[in-house]
Amino acid sequence: MDKTNATVISNFIFLGFTHYPKVEITIFMLCLLMYLITLLGNSILILVSVLDSHLHTPMYFFFSNLSCLDIWYTSSALTPMLANFISGRNTISFSGCAAQMYFSLAMGSTECVLLSVMAYDRYVAICNPLRYPIIMNKKICVRIAAGSWVTGSFTALVETVSVLQLSLCGSGVINHFTCEILALLKLACVDTSKVQLIMLVISVLLLPMPMLLICISYAFILSSILRISSLDGRSKAFSTCAAHLSVVVLFYGTALSMYLKPSNIDSQEIDKFIALVYAGITPMLNPIIYSLRNREVKVAVKKLLVKNSLCSFSL
Repeated sequence: MDKTNATVISNFIFLGFTHYPKVEITIFMLCLLMYLITLLGNSILILVSVLDSHLHTPMYFFFSNLSCLDIWYTSSALTPMLANFISGRNTISFSGCAAQMYFSLAMGSTECVLLSVMAYDRYVAICNPLRYPIIMNKKICVRIAAGSWVTGSFTALVETVSVLQLSLCGSGVINHFTCEILALLKLACVDTSKVQLIMLVISVLLLPMPMLLICISYAFILSSILRISSLDGRSKAFSTCAAHLSVVVLFYGTALSMYLKPSNIDSQEIDKFIALVYAGITPMLNPIIYSLRNREVKVAVKKLLVKNSLCSFSL
């Protein structure tokens, strides 16, 4: 189609899960539960990382950043869907759709970079323990975290602007529950090859490349761990990496299946459920994985609960 057939769209309509009327209420309840658990779990992880002085280390600083990302990402993706379901309206304004798409892309892109940074942090801690406090000092950690946020925000801006400049056709019906960039591209009246090329380049920079850095980091980590003679030492080293590796597999697995699948595969219904995993389940499981596999976090949470209980009792 050419630009003369384009329509000025002021509002978009989400199809969501209307194709599954029997399970739509179930999906809503599950999304609401996931969102509440995500808010609670990540907020607690941020709180204990700030309040407990024993957790004022680079690893927990990056954990806090990851928890903040998860809260923002889940809020941008799931909150409009939950609000629309309650109100009975499945619409969103053009500006609201642009903002939702930008924040979702920004948080997801930032997490890609941050997970590779966290792998480097574990590499330095295990392979160069004596130099760790010098290499990963407070100033460096803040700069690295800020760089992750800036990179994610910039790449998201490039993708969002590229898509919103396209001429859109039809009634503005999005076959998704959120303003997901791939679903929005299907409304374009013009050739989208340039935008798809931009997305491919950014996807390669933010998915395979960070994954390669993570794999290299853990290859060195594994080599160092195997040289540790003490069984307790090996166990402790493995435990500090297990939580991060679990999150990496979960996050990159869903992201790769969505954004780097062959372009000839049209699976919007599957994409919706992958997006639910990506936007709901992964951010919900992150704090659970870290707390269950990390003794320091569990101790900090117990101390916080005991302190609050004593304060309430004294009052």
